[in-house]
Amino acid sequence: MSSLPLRKLPDGVAVTIRVTPKGGADRIDGLGADAEGRSFLKLRVKDVPEKGKANAAVIKLLAKAWGFPPSAVEIAAGDTGRVKTVVLRGEGRYERLEAWFGALPE
Repeated sequence: MSSLPLRKLPDGVAVTIRVTPKGGADRIDGLGADAEGRSFLKLRVKDVPEKGKANAAVIKLLAKAWGFPPSAVEIAAGDTGRVKTVVLRGEGRYERLEAWFGALPE
């Protein structure tokens, strides 16, 4: 895959993700792309998509995987959809996530 689902922001980084709720486990499944070739991070969570349960599980999973506190991970767009934009604010976040994505298995 040629591009990462990362976008630099003036005060952090935005990451495009695609979530499968009720996925049987909380795990990251690697990179994927839509029909137009836009990349995203695929993940699944056990929780159901009601009353914010699945979104809370997404935040917890990503915070643990990326080594940030859950309070640093924010769902900025796509609250009720499967494709979401997650934002991490702060300096050095882009470089840290770029290195994390570089270590993902193909």
